[in-house]
Amino acid sequence: METKNNSGAIFKNNKTKETQPDYRGTVKVNDKEMEISLWFKESAKGVKYFSASFQEPFVKLTTIQPNVNIVDDDLPF
Repeated sequence: METKNNSGAIFKNNKTKETQPDYRGTVKVNDKEMEISLWFKESAKGVKYFSASFQEPFVKLTTIQPNVNIVDDDLPF
């Protein structure tokens, strides 16, 4: 699904830890894809609100073993 610019979608998160966000999703702002996390909170005065965090999408780095085969007969060893 392609996200239109300046829009997004947020879904309820199936939390396994209390510190994880209550809701997560992706948004696209000014043509930049971002992940959003929301926590449902309540202030000391009892006002309910969302606390939000934005981050760049997670990209799992993979290590690729280079396939280097150097053959040089001029090496002194």
